Amino acid sequence: MKCPYCAFLESKVLDSRVTDDNTTVRRRRQCLSCSSRFTTYERIEDPAFFVIKKDERRERFDRSKIFNGILKACEKRPIGMEEIERIVSQIEREIKNSQEREVSTEVIGHQIMEYLKDFDHVAYVRFASVYKEFDDITGFLELVGTLTAKKAPESPRESEQAATRS
Repeated sequence: MKCPYCAFLESKVLDSRVTDDNTTVRRRRQCLSCSSRFTTYERIEDPAFFVIKKDERRERFDRSKIFNGILKACEKRPIGMEEIERIVSQIEREIKNSQEREVSTEVIGHQIMEYLKDFDHVAYVRFASVYKEFDDITGFLELVGTLTAKKAPESPRESEQAATRS
């Protein structure tokens, strides 16, 4: 495995763990040249399926695009990388279990928003503001209004934080 720091081609595995969903092996590695540590993930390569973009183009599904979108929405929030990885894996599994070989970006975007809505309201609003491409403040205020009107149940993180404050 190529070291991301010095590009040396050999490393040793320090620790291997199967993720909670049993679909991925997480390996902690150490470069044999510079001794830097890094993490790799190993998963089964599934048959290709395609994403239909808004302009009707088709692209191969790329889970890293979902990961990066969620990561950006969760930036500066108290959300760990493992939690983001879990959400991405759940969305990917749902898409693959649908047995469809093509899925629209609209479907993927709605799935991401549903997970974030239940998980972290700030990340949800950040993602939705980019995904829905608001033209003006009215759409943004409507989105926030739906959250405050319904007052969705507390996320596990909010419950945990409230418990530690007591």
